[in-house]
Parts: sequence; structure tokens; C-alpha cells
Amino acid sequence: MTPTSPNIHPKFKLNGLPYASAEELLNFADGLKQQGAPYEVSVANFLEDWLSFEDHVNVSTSGSTGAPKTIQINKQHMINSALATGAYFKVGAGTKGLLCLSSDYIAGKMMLVRAMILGWDLHIVAPEKDALTEYDNDYDFVAMVPYQLYHSMDALDKVQKLIVGGGAISTDLEAQLQNKNTEVFATYGMTETITHVAVRRLNGPAKNIAFSALPDVSFSQDERGCLVIEAPKVSNDRVITNDIVSLETSRSFKWLGRIDNVINSGGVKILPEAVEIKLSSFFDVPFMIASEVDSELGERVILVLEREEQLPALNYHEAMASLLPYERPKKIYTLSKFPYTETGKIKRHDVLEVLKKYK
Repeated sequence: MTPTSPNIHPKFKLNGLPYASAEELLNFADGLKQQGAPYEVSVANFLEDWLSFEDHVNVSTSGSTGAPKTIQINKQHMINSALATGAYFKVGAGTKGLLCLSSDYIAGKMMLVRAMILGWDLHIVAPEKDALTEYDNDYDFVAMVPYQLYHSMDALDKVQKLIVGGGAISTDLEAQLQNKNTEVFATYGMTETITHVAVRRLNGPAKNIAFSALPDVSFSQDERGCLVIEAPKVSNDRVITNDIVSLETSRSFKWLGRIDNVINSGGVKILPEAVEIKLSSFFDVPFMIASEVDSELGERVILVLEREEQLPALNYHEAMASLLPYERPKKIYTLSKFPYTETGKIKRHDVLEVLKKYK
């Protein structure tokens, strides 16, 4: 069987039904737009974009590190990314995948592209926290955000390989994975790199604390100590990030934090993300480490938690004892609700703006 579109594999299926031609897929998309739920309409919109005569698609960034923006991504680069994922994870034709992310953003779009290019049978469900637990199906390959992974622990035996991105993996969440047979990988990437360009195994014998590059990707650092990505098959230009890393080799690195968030307290530079990792096993509520102006130190470390005041008290003493003296928050604030991006990331800047209103 030969597909009528070069961008559709002859074995491609959605929810078990084959779609080997652009015409069939466009008819399916049209039906979703007329009768589908909002997440299905997002799928339909992308399918139409993918099958258009344009050589690119417009993709929105999440807005976690700045205002959301729309960028153009070359379709051939997306195909190259899908092929690299297929090669690295050995997920070729016949793979059963689960799309439980929003197709409004690059991670969800790329699950569709991988399915069409590699010949998967892709099951599409609402991008809810418990998407995996809602159905009895088994899957070869699934992509999630940490929040979904947290709520899917009891159902992970349904999945052979799972990638998780879009946020930091807490030490507690990583610890829960150690007795799971599912191969779980943290991913590193962004919209500009068409999702992941590096992964690290979170459990099993191959567990690693460093990220390793996907095929045809290499790394270096700029003068700030931030990661620079060379990925010619998915980006025409070098991608200069604001992520501070410890470069292991030109193909691997350890992620330390974002330079945008560095706190300079009394001349000591503190990475909030590193402190958050230390505290993650002590708090079962969303939280963040940040700073505020201090007349003596310049900046002082603060802890902000999302919680209602009537909840049971947290064990702050034990949590603070896990930190170095200069890492310990000088003030603790609580908010009843954090502002989040549509992809579930805390809007750090917005949290601090909310705090200013109450000072």
C-alpha cells in the first residue's frame, strides 16, 4: 500500500483505524471539528496544517519563561525529529502510542507527527491528569508531563516506554519509579528544538543523572555557562539557551538551572531549581524558590507554597535542615493558587507579581 501523501506512513492508525491517505485524514479532521471535544478540535486543526501545501506550521510556545509567542517550524525538521525519536527509542511501524497532551503545543503535535511518519497506531484521549488510568489499553510509547506521571503511578504497567517533559522531575517522583518495569525517560528540549534533543533514563540499570543527545545533536557552552545546541536536522541555527549546565561531553550534560532565576545573595549565587530538588521530598504541594530585595544581602531567598491555610502544618524544620545555610529561605509565603501556563508550568514571574500586591 502506498500513501498518497509522503507525510503519512501506510501503517498509520488513529484509535485503531487506518488512514493511509491525506483525503481520508482530512475527512476525519473535518468530522472532529464539527463534533469533537476541544482537545479533538486541536488535533483536527493540526492535521489540516500538516496536510496543507505550506512547508511549515505555526507553533505557540508555552510561556513559562516569558510571554507566549508563535514561531514557524519547518515540516521537514519535524519529520527529522520524529525519525530521530524512532531510532533512539526503537519505536517503528506498529508501535501503539498514547496522545494525552494538548495538540495546541509542540509536544502534542509531535506525537501526531511521529505516528504519521513512523506508522504508529495512536490512541487519542483528553489531556487530563489521569489519562492513563481511564482506559485498559496497553501502550508501547507515551509522552506525559510530570503532573500526569504523578497521577499515573498505579497504571504504569500499561506502558513499555514513557517520556516525561515540560517540567522538573522531583526526587520523590523519581524515587517512585525505581520499582517500575516501565522504561521512563526525562526529556530536554523546547519548541525551538521541536521537543526533545536529549534524554536521561530515570529508572532501571541504565539510570543516569546526565542527559544524552539524540542522533545528530551536539552541545557546547557559552561564556555564561549556558547550553548551546547544535541540531542541524531540526534547526537551521544554533540554539543558545538560558539553561546553566555542567557539560560532560559534547553529547551529554547535567542540567543545573536557568540563568534567569539565579539568586545573588550576599555574593553567593544560588540556583533555585537546585534548592527545589532538595526540598521536593518534603512538600506534597506545589512550591517554588525565588528571591526578594534585601538591604543587607542584595537578594534573599524566599519559599512560596501553593496551599490553603487550613491544611495540616508542614515539617519545615526537617526540610530546612536539608539545605546549606545560604540556601535556606529567609521568608516563607503561601498563595491559595499559583498562576500556571496552559502546559502546567508555574509562572514564576507572575507568582512574584502577586506577592508584591500583598506586601
